[in-house]
Order: sequence, then C-alpha cells, then structure tokens
Amino acid sequence: MEDNVFSSDTDEQEYSHEVRLRPENFQEYIGQRAVVKNISVMVESAKIRHAAMDHVLLSGPPGLGKTSLAILLAKELGSELHVISGPAIEKKGDLASIVSDLEPRDVLFIDEIHRMHISVEEILYSAMEDFRLDIMIGQGTSARTMQIDLPPFTLIGATTRSGLLSNPLRTRFMANLHFDFYEHEDLEVIIANNAKKLVIEVKPEALGKMAECSRGTPRIANRILRRVRDFMLVTGKELIDDIEVKKALEMMEIDRYGLDSMDRKILSVILDYYDGGPVGIDALCATLSEDRNTVEDVYEPFLLKEGFIVRTPRGRMITEKAKDIIK
Repeated sequence: MEDNVFSSDTDEQEYSHEVRLRPENFQEYIGQRAVVKNISVMVESAKIRHAAMDHVLLSGPPGLGKTSLAILLAKELGSELHVISGPAIEKKGDLASIVSDLEPRDVLFIDEIHRMHISVEEILYSAMEDFRLDIMIGQGTSARTMQIDLPPFTLIGATTRSGLLSNPLRTRFMANLHFDFYEHEDLEVIIANNAKKLVIEVKPEALGKMAECSRGTPRIANRILRRVRDFMLVTGKELIDDIEVKKALEMMEIDRYGLDSMDRKILSVILDYYDGGPVGIDALCATLSEDRNTVEDVYEPFLLKEGFIVRTPRGRMITEKAKDIIK
C-alpha cells in the first residue's frame, strides 16, 4: 500500500490550516522593513528587465522569516520555487542534478547553505556567475572539463551563521541581507493577524504577553499562539485571555523573560559548574550534552541580545542580570 503523507483527512486539513499562517504578500509581511524593501526593489527590477533576479543571501537567527520571504519572492516573480537544505546535498552530482533541472528564472532556495561541503559548494561558483556547470570528467592527466549551459536562475541562500560561508561563495551573492530579532509591537501584529487566520479572538493583554515571551521570533510566537489555541479548545472558551496564555507558557516551560528550560540550563551550568565563566564553548556543550551548532545557532543569539551572557576571548560568561534571574 502506498504511504500517505497525512494519516487522515483531519490531519491534512490541519496542515493546510497552519500553512496559511505564512504571509501571502509583501504587504502582509510584518517587520524586517529594510530587508523587505531591498527585496521588493530587486523583484520589481527583475520583472521590468524580464530577467532572473540577482542572487541573495539571507542571514540571521532561525525562525525570523527567511523561508517565508523566499516563498513570497518566488510568488511575486511568478517563478517556480525549489527548496533544499544544505546538509542534504552530499555529493557534487546531487547539486549538479538539481541545478541542471531548473527552468529559466526559477528560484533555488538553499537553507543552511553554510553547512554544504566545500567540494559541493564549488559547483555553484560558475553556476551563479556564468550560468554554467563545469564538471570534471576523469582523473589525472586524462581529466577534462565538460561545460553545461544553464538557464538564468536566482539562488537564495539562507544561513544562521554567515561567517562560516567561504569568501568565494559569499562574494557571488549580489545582496547580503541580515534579519534582526523582532520588536514586541511587530510580534503583536503577527500574532493578531494569525489569530484571525485561526479564527480565534485574543484580548490585547494576551497579545502583549505572548509577544513579550516570544524571544523576538515569529516562529516561537506562532508556536505559543497554537498552544494557547489548544487550551482554548479544551476549555471551551471563546476568547483568549492572559490566563490561557499563562497556562500555555507554563506547559511550554517558558518564563516571563522568554527563557525556556534549555536557556535556564545553559545559564545554570555556567554559574554552577564554571563559577559564572568564562567557559569555552566545547566544554559548555560537553557538560550540557548538546550539539555545538544547536547552542550557537538556536540559544546563544537570544541570550546575547538580551544581555544574559557575554562572549570573551576566554569563553562565555553569564551576567549579573542572568544571576538575578536564575538564583
């Protein structure tokens, strides 16, 4: 029997329901105003020129809307969007096959592009610059290069750590746009808009509470909203107030500062095991039994932004602000 992506009609409806939380156009895209303005200009220019849009690198912490913007970009261009993750491309042939199948003006979105192997990444150099694949055939003195012409396309790279990109790849992007954490006001608008899409009503004070605990990240704001929606359905209430929000946050182990259980564990380990620091990242991750990339990409950006930890030449240290919270 052929496997079905959805286990039931209800699951399929729920999936379709949540997909609608993504913005449908640039006007509906809240926040990141400088990024959206730059992208809008590049899209309009490409449409006027009847040409593929220039390649763009989107950088910043996870959950800030890089994928959503790539989807909107392709939609505004009227182009086909192809999505792939950098770590999923294991061999040169994998990437060559993907690129050679593109149609004129298609958009190729590579998430976590910094995690591609350098040998795979090299395939992109001529593809981005000259719309051509240079493939080496054979080895040693009999080796020769075969060139395959490609249709003009747009590469959108997304990365949480742009510093890990090689310089040859980084310089081939015509625009390098950085995503910042969202302000509370923008998160409130996002939550309010998505509450309407989920057909639920939220009190203003509940909106503010959810935005305050969302770590400046729309993905987390939507996650909290959906958990609050669950409480609303179970209790039979028709209006979300701060009581439902408080219950949801307690269930998710998120405190009023937006810190979750792993955030507090990181701070506690630095304080209790390393006397507040400094501690090297490898030693910290070993003590936490957590992957280094996860700590650096997911947790550290918010802790640094909010002033809970600082980086020094000797390692990470927690601040007095953090000590006051976790004592």
